[in-house]
Amino acid sequence: MDELLTAAEAWAALDPQYADVLTQEIAAAKAGEDWAITSLTARFAGYLTFGTAGLRAPLGPGPAHMNRVVVRRAAAGLADFALERCNQPVVVIGYDARHGSKDFAIDSAAVFTAAGCRVKLMATTVPTPVLAFALKHLQADVGIMVTASHNPPTDNGYKVYLGARLVGDNDSAGAYAQITSPTDEEISQHIERWNLADELPPLAESGWEEVTSHIVDDYIEAVTAFLEAPYASTNRSELNIVYTPLHGVGAAVFCQLMESAGFGTLSLVGQQVEPDPTFPTVAFPNPEEPGALDLAISTADSLPDTDIIIAHDPDADRLAVAVPVAGEWRRLSGDQVGLLLGARLMPRLLDEGLIAANSVVSAPQLAELATLHGVAHQVTPTGFKWICRVKNLGYGYEEALGYAVAPHLVNDKDGMSAAVILADLAAELKAEDRTLVEYLVELNQLIGPTLTDQVSVPVETPGVGATLVENLRTNPPLTLAGQSPLRTVDYHSLDAELAQEYGPMNMLEFSTEALVAARLMIRPSGTEPKVKCYLSVSAAPGTALETVQAAMERLRDEAANFANFE
Repeated sequence: MDELLTAAEAWAALDPQYADVLTQEIAAAKAGEDWAITSLTARFAGYLTFGTAGLRAPLGPGPAHMNRVVVRRAAAGLADFALERCNQPVVVIGYDARHGSKDFAIDSAAVFTAAGCRVKLMATTVPTPVLAFALKHLQADVGIMVTASHNPPTDNGYKVYLGARLVGDNDSAGAYAQITSPTDEEISQHIERWNLADELPPLAESGWEEVTSHIVDDYIEAVTAFLEAPYASTNRSELNIVYTPLHGVGAAVFCQLMESAGFGTLSLVGQQVEPDPTFPTVAFPNPEEPGALDLAISTADSLPDTDIIIAHDPDADRLAVAVPVAGEWRRLSGDQVGLLLGARLMPRLLDEGLIAANSVVSAPQLAELATLHGVAHQVTPTGFKWICRVKNLGYGYEEALGYAVAPHLVNDKDGMSAAVILADLAAELKAEDRTLVEYLVELNQLIGPTLTDQVSVPVETPGVGATLVENLRTNPPLTLAGQSPLRTVDYHSLDAELAQEYGPMNMLEFSTEALVAARLMIRPSGTEPKVKCYLSVSAAPGTALETVQAAMERLRDEAANFANFE
């Protein structure tokens, strides 16, 4: 208890923003209040871990939360890492509209400048894809985006990218992408030195450069030029679009981008257009979550000519799409959007000798489509940082609504450029009196139908999830969707070459090789207390969709039992 109170008192002296909160909790803890002891214990249980996703955690005092002390130390450690590897590294910093984002960005600029870096700070909030674009466009060495993406309103985060000078020749394909292991560990070691230091890193009072709206103009110009190069749809203005940024920062840039590309005026979801860090109209600011698109659907229902709903998560790097089917609105899955975008981009990939890629838990249809077009295809581990490290990548996606349609511009998922490409396809189909759903049916007839689903089972802690998956590793299922034998892949036991490239993955795959092939992939979440199950059922061209649906229903029931480990 004495050590805990001493640590809290020391932190209160470093962090004026939360000094009052800590002072109250310290007093209550000294009085024996259990709630205060529990709260302080959680705040000072350890240092927030810096990993391949950078930092992400709830806001609050103490080393286990996001606050200005933690951010200053992270910036100082990252500056030390960069200065060891190149002279006067250039750092570009962006931020969203979440609580604390602007302060974290300015503090970071001040720390990097004081350390001897050349800093370019965005003048206002920007979507994550604009920061990722700016990193490469400005030939910077470090990119920092202050955002918690689609996390709850209580959270914030610190996403890190590295430029060509810092990744070196051994990872040239990963230049201007998010960091991976072991780089995250090396940066973490530098941050740890500052965590143990008696004083906070120094702050410069000025000296950084402000990046004005010209960077948005450059992004829009580049994406528009990319759209015009391979495509010539002349009917974009006829497409009726309802759009929501889910209270995030995507609206201003995306509306300009769509206007530049020749689309008509978007019908905006009024209650969700302005950035709002409380996300008042959604239970969870993630377009994947049930109910997230309810207001967009209500808006579309009030505009009976609406052809498509487009939604972004709060930092606009993910894209969700809904379309009308038999009088109702249906959200397309990430795999369905991934297939549509892949079909649109295949001719370009073939012409330019580029590669299509998707994460291992995504549907196998992109690979089938690529083979049909004579395009090379690669499967990567989960996480967009791996997709962006595929050499000669022309298009990549993951089922969790992430798409890179122009990785030469933004070497990360980009919900805005992906939305433009998909809207262009929808406009062309509309001119032919066809729909995206009808085109999906055509693609399924061409390469065979596939259905995908995901089951997430909550557990007490991430560690419990890892234990449950380990139990399944030693006691695997005997059948899948009523079929056997099973093919089993243990991604924790990768061969030496893959393990060196990607590191071990705690994931199991069970699959069948029947005419209607089933696949179940199970892994514990690394950041959330849940076990994730990825389901897919695929069949040969000509197979009735009803047959695939029946197999999926059976697989879904079996997966629920596997996931609950009964």
